[in-house]
Amino acid sequence: MLSYRASIPLSDRTLVRLAELIRAQRAERRCRWRRLDPAQQALLVLAHLRNGDTYARLAAGFAIGTTTAWRYARESVDLLAALADDVHAAVQRAFRLAYVIVDGTLIPIDRLADERPYYSGKHKQHGMNVQLLADPAGRLVWASPALPGAVHDMSAARTVGLVDALTCAGVKTFADKSYQGAGHTIRTPFKRHRHRPWLSRGQRDVNRAHARIRAIGERAVATLKSWKVLSKLRCCPHRATALVQAILVLQLVEEGRDSG
Repeated sequence: MLSYRASIPLSDRTLVRLAELIRAQRAERRCRWRRLDPAQQALLVLAHLRNGDTYARLAAGFAIGTTTAWRYARESVDLLAALADDVHAAVQRAFRLAYVIVDGTLIPIDRLADERPYYSGKHKQHGMNVQLLADPAGRLVWASPALPGAVHDMSAARTVGLVDALTCAGVKTFADKSYQGAGHTIRTPFKRHRHRPWLSRGQRDVNRAHARIRAIGERAVATLKSWKVLSKLRCCPHRATALVQAILVLQLVEEGRDSG
């Protein structure tokens, strides 16, 4: 078998933080022996999430069984996902910002028991719908639980409680046309319809300014998808929520914005 050295584009801070969490979990469970120490397990998990390395490749690289690599990755993802903020905690943090940007993205999947609920007509592929909050700098603030790709962005935002939380807290929010009718604090661009076939110059100017702000939110989408495991999920779609929330926690640690 041929081998080569590879790098993970993350800082030591993220590795150390994850290793500390794994070490604390092992102490709580009183684990006597593991094939990998906490730092090695953390490195394995980061290689899987950030670089998208398969379990077979990880097993070969760390000289362990494929099932062991799967188990280490799964328990670490669940450990991280448990630390993610819920929607109310995220909105409380967003309240301290000048404004936030909400957007939806699709995480492609390839394992389907029933194709119809997961097919997104907007993206023309199967996947999971995830709602994102971004700050004025385009950094990730929060990622929602994943819903089947057939769910419309507006319906997804309502289902996870994001719309109600933002409007009740009075957080100024910018969103695209998919979120029209969400509430008075969620600002969407003007949209043409049969009673308004043409937009005025002022409305077009507002839409252009609105689009410039929303474009910043695309950085948050790009940040989330820079974790290669999300390029196409090859696991049960129900695992998407844990993976997205674990990655959110790691991204906040990487940027030095975690509360821990």
